[in-house]
Amino acid sequence: MYLPFVGLEVSALLLVLLGFAVGVLGGFFGLGGAFMVTPALNILGFPMPYAIGTDLAHVTGKSIVATSRHRRLGNVDVKLGLIMILGTVPGVELGKDAILYLERIGTVDVTVRWVYILLLGFTGSYMIYDYARFRERRSARERVKEHLGTALSRKICSIQAPPMVSLPTSGIGAISMWAILLVAIATGFLAGFLGVGGGFVRVPALIYALGVPTTVAIGTDLFEIIFSAGSGAFLYALEGKVEIVGSAIMLLGAAFGAQLGTMATRQVESMSIRLYFAATILSASVSVLLKQISHVYDIPVLGQCAVCVILGASAVMSFIVVLELLKNAVGCRIGKS
Repeated sequence: MYLPFVGLEVSALLLVLLGFAVGVLGGFFGLGGAFMVTPALNILGFPMPYAIGTDLAHVTGKSIVATSRHRRLGNVDVKLGLIMILGTVPGVELGKDAILYLERIGTVDVTVRWVYILLLGFTGSYMIYDYARFRERRSARERVKEHLGTALSRKICSIQAPPMVSLPTSGIGAISMWAILLVAIATGFLAGFLGVGGGFVRVPALIYALGVPTTVAIGTDLFEIIFSAGSGAFLYALEGKVEIVGSAIMLLGAAFGAQLGTMATRQVESMSIRLYFAATILSASVSVLLKQISHVYDIPVLGQCAVCVILGASAVMSFIVVLELLKNAVGCRIGKS
């Protein structure tokens, strides 16, 4: 079909499938999906500003659908999300200022790539290590519950600087608002510095720094994305850089995919969700590493491989999530019969 704003002929089915895959991952992991959609749209012929603006518009709609579903499941801590937004906004501004400084001294590309590689590589590796420890602790007869506290989260929650707030949805009795804002500013800075929506760093931060349960961290992050992506989409729309028709078509698939991804969080145990999340962000880290090698040694084929790695990993992971949902649904029916 013809997309009037960018002047391209693009397969509507391809856009629906792209939206569906990102919707599944968004509902399951709490990610916006810019790491997948923006390069995919660019490959389809969208100029980069249109690819970013269209992605932000579609992510806003998808996050509204996924958040409403997570809210019904009790997975959205609205109070925590609103406090996080207060810290995320200035954090993003600080990240942007750091990028502009690095651009002035001519080291922005290499610095961002290596921070991206190291940060996501470390986070993904630690989450896999955490999952392996969980598996070791679980005996054949006894099911170990999700570990909610870490040494870091216990230290942060022990900060007694007023005002103190309670977060019953997250299972946190009392925590300093300043501690939450500190985590929000840090994750906002990384989001602004790396040019990502923040889910890559915010979900692990909520889990490991604040001790929030995995599913609540996912739902709360999606709640935040509504505001961050929505404001970005509005700004791009003012510049005429949003392909409304393409965004609406992707949203058709994303709305359905987000429902499935959200439902899957009830069928898959929390620690397994962390494992799948870790695999996804490790694939993103590998993708950027390939881009960096391609840039340094002038090997264009590695740049193409980098795009294939992240798109392929996202497609495989969305398939795994749907498969897990179907497998558990079938198992429940068999058990009832």
